[in-house]
Amino acid sequence: MWVYFFIIGLFFVALGLAVHVCKWYFLIAGYNTMPREKKKNVNTKALGRLMGVYSYVNGGVFIGMGILYALGLKPGTTPVMVFFGLTTVYMLIKAQKYDGNIFDEHGKLRKGAGKQLALPIGIVAVTLIFVAVLMFFSSQATKVTFLEEGLRIHGMYGELYAWNSIEDVILMEELPAIVMRTNGSALGANLKGYFRTEEYGSVKLFVNAQKPPFIYLHTDGRIIIFNMETPEQTEATFDEILRVLAGKHLSSFFSGQIRFSPC
Repeated sequence: MWVYFFIIGLFFVALGLAVHVCKWYFLIAGYNTMPREKKKNVNTKALGRLMGVYSYVNGGVFIGMGILYALGLKPGTTPVMVFFGLTTVYMLIKAQKYDGNIFDEHGKLRKGAGKQLALPIGIVAVTLIFVAVLMFFSSQATKVTFLEEGLRIHGMYGELYAWNSIEDVILMEELPAIVMRTNGSALGANLKGYFRTEEYGSVKLFVNAQKPPFIYLHTDGRIIIFNMETPEQTEATFDEILRVLAGKHLSSFFSGQIRFSPC
């Protein structure tokens, strides 16, 4: 995983050098599509410096994370993503100050220029709302419902797992070694979505990594791992799954495919 952090970090550093040092202002979104007359009113030097600092700082943070992962430390990606989001919002707002089409030489908003701020402000607002909603749902404890047709895991990435598709159920004290997140959220210890692991390849997680044990559900050739809000609830859910499967008289149960792995 450290390689990905290094690649992202180096990309940011290269972008900063291109805009700040090489003066490749055409890489700045918004500025590159402006009419020539309006480009003359943009303080490109200050804007390039802002973009450079933004890119250097974020590049350094990502490279730093890569070093930590390379050393075997796994601090989690949430602080980096929050920092990246905050610096991006700051940069979008600060960049408007260097647009002479919107602000005059005294830093005051030009008459009628407020409409031009609507788009960047709207983007920032939507981004903040999206991040807040994502963080809220990512931090919620896993909820499951036992239905006649199967076990439903609710929330982001949740779905229904038919009883007759379940091949194996195991209760474990540890998670597999996670290599990278492929399509999911990682908010602190809360992991939801698809992750690549060393032992099983791609798995789907609904876990709080700091609250073992974990239920490993093998269904249709896939592995779903989840736990509940408390260890007691996780163990009770595991027992209930075995009880329901036994009640369904699944042939796989009697052949020993469904089993309990002692902690």
